[in-house]
Amino acid sequence: MARVYNWQIRRQMSYWYPENRPQKQFAAVFDINKCIACQTCTLACKTTWTSGKGQEYMLWNNVESKPYGFYPLMWDSKLLGMLGPQAWNKETFAGRTIFEAAPAGERVLGWRPAEFDYAYPNVGEDDCAGTVEHGVSLHGPHMLWFYYLARICNHCTYPACLASCPRASIYKRPEDGIVLLDQGRCRGYRECTKACPYKKVFFNPLTGTSEKCIACYPKIEQGIQPQCFVNCIGKIRLAGWISTPEKAREDNPIDYLVHVKKVALPLFPQFGLEPNVYYIPPVHAPAKFLQQMFGPGVQAAIDAYRSAAQDEKLAGLLGLFGSTERVVPRFAQEKDWVTAREEDGKEILRVPLREPIYIREAFDKKYQVVRTNCP
Repeated sequence: MARVYNWQIRRQMSYWYPENRPQKQFAAVFDINKCIACQTCTLACKTTWTSGKGQEYMLWNNVESKPYGFYPLMWDSKLLGMLGPQAWNKETFAGRTIFEAAPAGERVLGWRPAEFDYAYPNVGEDDCAGTVEHGVSLHGPHMLWFYYLARICNHCTYPACLASCPRASIYKRPEDGIVLLDQGRCRGYRECTKACPYKKVFFNPLTGTSEKCIACYPKIEQGIQPQCFVNCIGKIRLAGWISTPEKAREDNPIDYLVHVKKVALPLFPQFGLEPNVYYIPPVHAPAKFLQQMFGPGVQAAIDAYRSAAQDEKLAGLLGLFGSTERVVPRFAQEKDWVTAREEDGKEILRVPLREPIYIREAFDKKYQVVRTNCP
């Protein structure tokens, strides 16, 4: 095995191939606090890519409720149990990744879901943790809590699916880092399904090959965000490009959220894949649960997000989420506006930092009517 550097766990680790980062890396940030689980993203993906025979159970995009929602069933809990207790030494992961914990004869520690595990895609939906005893008032973090977790393929820097495939049918595109699967080479061994800790590779029983999210690369090539992004009702998603920490740019939206403000965190960084979809953690859930899911930077990320109202640049950038179908490589905050820009600086659009407020008088003198405010 090769030794590669994983900046998310702040150390070198073992991986089956030498480090070979793409020219630029596709990445995204999801703001969990705004997700309403309407599943519009799921349906947009489903009707675009997986409406054929053998794809009925495939959800390249799904939204599940935590702590009790999973698709497939127990996708994260089973692997966490297999890994056993792990520890962080401040920002450095002191435990074993799924590559380092692989048993003899295996490339990756993993498990293959059974048919039953895909039978209930919304099990646990809207179920919260805790019970109400003699009445309770709401406060943060909530005593009774759950949150929605929208998931796609993370297009990891060190993909487990790629490492596990004996046919070398999975590869990262050098131009954008999107992870694709060559179905012409695939023989349906399903090692990728077993290896992916996020369970975002699916097997088609009719074609005998695996399939997965392709980040809507035909749209990315045209500078347009994926289907699940542009159809998101809650405007929780922003697609772009991410740099390594030492090359981070403040005018790059993803770099700013991940590296500069550290408000967006990877999903299960301790698995060792360096995933490239990042999440702004929910502010109302217990920090200890979130730390297991997003790593040790959770509390700092929540604090930064809560202070966004006093941080015009951060607030402005959050306002760009869902404001355009274009990929946003650059942004700038100028007085009362924030602008989304192309790589060359050309303006895509601008949005106000604050929405205007109009106060209407109770008595309209022009129309001689009294307005009634409905509670």
